[in-house]
Amino acid sequence: MRASRLMAMLFVLQRRRSATAAELAAELEVSERTIYRDVAALVAAGVPLWTEGGHGGGIRLVEGWRTRLDGLTAHEAAAMLATAAPQLLSALGMGSALVAAQSKMLATLPADLGEHARRIAERVHLDAPGWFRTPAEPLHLATLAQAVWAQRRVRIGYRRGSGSVDRVVEPLGLVLKAGVWYLVAGVDGEIRTYRASRVGSAEATGEPFERPAGFDLPGWWAESAARFAATMLRATVRVRLTLRGLRALPNVTDTDAAIAAVAAAGPPDGEGRREVTLEVESVEVAAGQLVALAGEVEGLHPPRLRELLAAHGRALLENNG
Repeated sequence: MRASRLMAMLFVLQRRRSATAAELAAELEVSERTIYRDVAALVAAGVPLWTEGGHGGGIRLVEGWRTRLDGLTAHEAAAMLATAAPQLLSALGMGSALVAAQSKMLATLPADLGEHARRIAERVHLDAPGWFRTPAEPLHLATLAQAVWAQRRVRIGYRRGSGSVDRVVEPLGLVLKAGVWYLVAGVDGEIRTYRASRVGSAEATGEPFERPAGFDLPGWWAESAARFAATMLRATVRVRLTLRGLRALPNVTDTDAAIAAVAAAGPPDGEGRREVTLEVESVEVAAGQLVALAGEVEGLHPPRLRELLAAHGRALLENNG
């Protein structure tokens, strides 16, 4: 990790030309003592750095010394600057790499493109988790990430119910879904998914492994997520919805299932209501979700759905009458 930090420092100085030890320490997330050790290491390696004391002093890079990075457009540069969630990359051990990439890019872009990239990055920010959620960082995320980068097996203790299982896995990648980290790993010739927050222990074994030929993490995750969703939606209901209910349906049930149902909705009746057939986890779950639409929904089939919606309505009336 020190090598990447040294490069990050170089590119920060190339961009700023001068910075205090405190400023570098804050940007690279290390102590000032570490900064001075790194400066000494760079000077020993022949990098033209010097330090100046007093007001206006700091750590400086000799004018004219630079590393080139060509070919980036302003939009590409902005994408790197706004590439979201630096705290997530820090959790994966890539904080210094991100600082180095961004500083290197800004240091070498022409002035007009660099300013354009900064302006876009200042106006675009990604906040991945949903509202009212403060996702906790898994205890062993850094260890899992290190195993992914190093392509080494790792022994994990994984919580299941009230117990735990121990196994050696081959970490293929990490996925962040709605603020939750998942580990995708090979186990006994199969590829499985583990919720990182349930990893109670993680110990690197140092044993290398070969990644499956042609393995594509985004593609595999998309297929896996689709299979999981299909196993969750095991029942079908038919309802009649007002226009307002049609618009709100994706907000109260499975979004993809709702969008498909609305797209295949029947023609409007005399009051503008339309019938839809919706895939759901169960009739009971569907009733609990659809009651949020209140007077915008009418249960048609199965009869159990209509009974449950009516029961929910009576309970609400009794508690709020």
